[in-house]
Amino acid sequence: MDFRNLIPWSRDRGTPVVRQGGDDHPVFALHREMNRLFDDFFRAFDVPARFGGSTFSGNWPNIELSETDKEIRIVAELPGLEQKDVDVSLDNDVLTIRGEKKSESSGAFYSERWQGAFQRSVQLSHDADPEKASAQFRNGVLTVTVAKRPDAQSRTRRITVTG
Repeated sequence: MDFRNLIPWSRDRGTPVVRQGGDDHPVFALHREMNRLFDDFFRAFDVPARFGGSTFSGNWPNIELSETDKEIRIVAELPGLEQKDVDVSLDNDVLTIRGEKKSESSGAFYSERWQGAFQRSVQLSHDADPEKASAQFRNGVLTVTVAKRPDAQSRTRRITVTG
């Protein structure tokens, strides 16, 4: 068997051969179903990671976590939501952002737009002070700032490295 005949490239131009109707081929349907099967299987192991969500599921909303000596800042992108659609809580050093994006249109024949309830939890360091937490929502971006306890700020000390 000559394997060169199995490669879908035209011999004279080096451009791929265009296959008509390839998306309805049984092999492509099997490929899509296998991808869906594995996605569903791994979704069952949805154990929260350090920054919430899991390795296998889409983590939404997207967040950015930054930390200074005085505060911890979490920025979450929530496009299409309003302030009234978002709830933020801090319990046992776990910050939770939850909300719901309602459908803007009814009776759509086909839609790739995401809608529904969501929840994202982030484990914060133990020096976060829940009494000094604030949240601000502007232009679809939620910014949560949590101050660190004063005693935690002073615990940092420089250690010299000798060789």
